[in-house]
Amino acid sequence: MPIKQISIFVENKPGRLADITSLVAEKGIDIRALSIADTTDYGILRLIVNDPEKAEAALKDSGLTVSMTNVLGIGIPDEPGGFSRAIRVLADAGISVEYAYAFITPEVGAAYVIIRVENNEDATAVLTKAGIKLIEQNEIFA
Repeated sequence: MPIKQISIFVENKPGRLADITSLVAEKGIDIRALSIADTTDYGILRLIVNDPEKAEAALKDSGLTVSMTNVLGIGIPDEPGGFSRAIRVLADAGISVEYAYAFITPEVGAAYVIIRVENNEDATAVLTKAGIKLIEQNEIFA
């Protein structure tokens, strides 16, 4: 159940994040989650949006370097240890998490976490067997 994530190479200068998010907004694209990792000169902006193909096209048309990646989304209880239990399942199976970021859900007491792993199929099988809820793209916007 992969989720499509948009990654954008962003120059680290004033206004770039505002420019990119304005462009996405003008195209009627809803951003549900984001993460930004930066260095001195550039950053990688990762977005979960309601229409990844439209977002990718719009961003590329504006001259940005963009890629689409399949990531996994998991639903966890919004309580101490909720994330830890899910990640422990992956660690015990020898699956490394390259990065993760979380966001709130409309459901009280729950959170969603986006994770990037080397092999989505292996991680999906391990998480499913452990009873960890995997979410789909459309659930994020329900």
